[in-house]
Amino acid sequence: MGRAVRSIIGAALAAAALGTPAYAENEHAVLAIPGQNLLFLVQYVAADRHLWSDQGLEVQVTYITGIGSMNAVISGSADFSMSSGPSIDRANARGQKLTALATAINQSGQDIVIRKEIAEAAHFDPNAPLSVRGKILKGHSFAVGGVAAIPDIVLKVIGKEAGVAPTDIQVTPMQPPEFLAAFERKAIDGFANGPPTPQQALLDASGVLVSDSAKGEPTQFSPLSAALLLARADFCPAHKSVCTKMVHGVVEALKLIRSDRTAALAEMKAHFPTYDDKVLAASYDMVRSMTPELPTTTAKMLENSDDMNVAAGFLKPEEKLPRYDTIIDNEFVK
Repeated sequence: MGRAVRSIIGAALAAAALGTPAYAENEHAVLAIPGQNLLFLVQYVAADRHLWSDQGLEVQVTYITGIGSMNAVISGSADFSMSSGPSIDRANARGQKLTALATAINQSGQDIVIRKEIAEAAHFDPNAPLSVRGKILKGHSFAVGGVAAIPDIVLKVIGKEAGVAPTDIQVTPMQPPEFLAAFERKAIDGFANGPPTPQQALLDASGVLVSDSAKGEPTQFSPLSAALLLARADFCPAHKSVCTKMVHGVVEALKLIRSDRTAALAEMKAHFPTYDDKVLAASYDMVRSMTPELPTTTAKMLENSDDMNVAAGFLKPEEKLPRYDTIIDNEFVK
C-alpha cells in the first residue's frame, strides 16, 4: 500500500474516531413558493436538473399560498421565497426588512381570463384599449391565488383603470389547480393567474383574454419583478455561500429555459402532465417572453411595483419607499 493511500485511509479513520465526517456536509435551505404554475418554471428546472444539489446545496421546496410564502421568510420558517415586487415593497414599507436577490420573470405574469359566454353577451372587443376591456370585470367573480398577492393586485389595478371599483369585483381565493374546475362549473366567472391555466381556457375556447401580461399589460407598470427570489436582509451577509449557490442555480435554470425549448417543455410536462402539449407549448412561449437573460433586479422594477401597490389600494402614496436600490442585492447574479 502506497504512502498516499495510507494517508487518505488514516485521515478517514481519524475523522471517524472523532465522530466528524471526512467530507464537508451539504448546505441546506428552505424555499417557499406561493403557487403551482409555470411562472416558477425556474424552480422546477433548478431542482430537477440538480443545479442546486450539484453545488452542495440541498433545497427543500414548500408550497405556501400567496403572500404566506413571503411571510414564512419573515418569520424565519423559510430562508427564501419566490414572491413579487409589490410584496417585497409592502413588507419593507412596514419595517419587515427583505432583500431582492434575483428576478426570474420581468412582467407580472398574470393574465385575466373571463368566460367566453360572458364576453360574447357584453360584445367584448379584445382589441379595445385596456381601459375599455377592463370594464367587463364589473359585477363578476374572479379566482386569485391569494388576497393581496400579485394576481389580486393586477385585477384591482385593471379594474381601476377601467373605472370599476374594487367592491364591484368579487375576488375568490383558491389554489390554481382548482381554477379550471370552478371555471367549468361556472362557480367563478374568470380568474387572474399565470400559465398554464389561461392557455388552457384560451385553447379550449372556454375563456377570453381580458389582459395579456406577455404584452406587459398593464403597461404603465412594466417592467415588474415577479418570481422574485428574496431573503431576509440579514440572511445573505451571514450565509453568503448558501445565497451564492441559490442564485447560481436560478441563473443556470434561466439559461436552459431561454436556450432549450425541448428540455424546458419536458420539465413542464413532468410537473403538469395532465395538460395538452399545445397548452404547454403556448405556456412556454409566454414564460420565455418574460424570462430575462440574467435575473437582475432593477430599482425601476420595484418602483413600478410600488406604484401598482398604490393603484390597487394596498399602500398609501406616502408609504412608498424613498429608495429601491437599498433593498436590492445583485451581487450573486453572475
